[in-house]
Amino acid sequence: MTIRIITDSASELTNEESKNLTVLPISVTFGETEYQDGVNLTKREFYEKLIESDELPTTSQVTPFAFSQTIKESLDAKETPIVITMSSKLSGTYNCAQIACAEYGEKVYLIDSLNVCLGQKILVQYALRLIEQGCEAPAIVQKVEEKKSQICVIALLNTLEYLRRGGRISNLSGMVGEVLAIKPVVSVEDGTVVVLGKARGSRKGNNLLTEQISKHGGIDFSLPVALGYSGLDDTLLQKYIADHADDWQEYIDHLPIDIIGCTIGTHVGPGGIAVAFFHK
Repeated sequence: MTIRIITDSASELTNEESKNLTVLPISVTFGETEYQDGVNLTKREFYEKLIESDELPTTSQVTPFAFSQTIKESLDAKETPIVITMSSKLSGTYNCAQIACAEYGEKVYLIDSLNVCLGQKILVQYALRLIEQGCEAPAIVQKVEEKKSQICVIALLNTLEYLRRGGRISNLSGMVGEVLAIKPVVSVEDGTVVVLGKARGSRKGNNLLTEQISKHGGIDFSLPVALGYSGLDDTLLQKYIADHADDWQEYIDHLPIDIIGCTIGTHVGPGGIAVAFFHK
């Protein structure tokens, strides 16, 4: 049987990634207008609206109905569905998928990625690679479950403004951070976002990012790797790559670079950069 991976758009993936992949869109609401992530709202359009808007948008999880319909279509096509969602500790999307999967029992597999954004992306890409290698569904699920603990996602934020506006930090902390040009470095650990350190200025922030990569034992380039930036241009990401060319030199011509979408972009705003990889 053909295997189908079903995931949500927090993975930064599109259906064009693979014939074995279906990406279900998260909803994004600006004011009274609701959009479907990646369907009638591109990532560039999202940031244009985010920058212009006085209020932060809201995002909504993929519904149980959407998961259920996609699973049914997959089963009707004589496929084995494997659902991989963003972390259950960051969104209710996993719970929605769980409700949908319960209808079909052992016909469908469900994986909590314990990640989001680029970390979720490379886990799904790993699963797709296993399909190409001819692995059966139970083996894919086992390997993905084992590998997800080896994923490292490290990000450098350019501003605290959107965390402040979203109530994630206090107004005072946000204002002090902006005045002092504080650049927090964050990661995803055990499914939640944690602060690894803070640096004053972009150069020190980039150095801290590289230090954290080294602490995790370096990047396994034999497995999927992803780099990303939030906003309308990748200037800060390209500067980071140039400043730390030794880390990327062998792969500089084919680095997978993507815009970070609405799920994370809503909270971090433009100017953030991130790296996701499996550690050695």
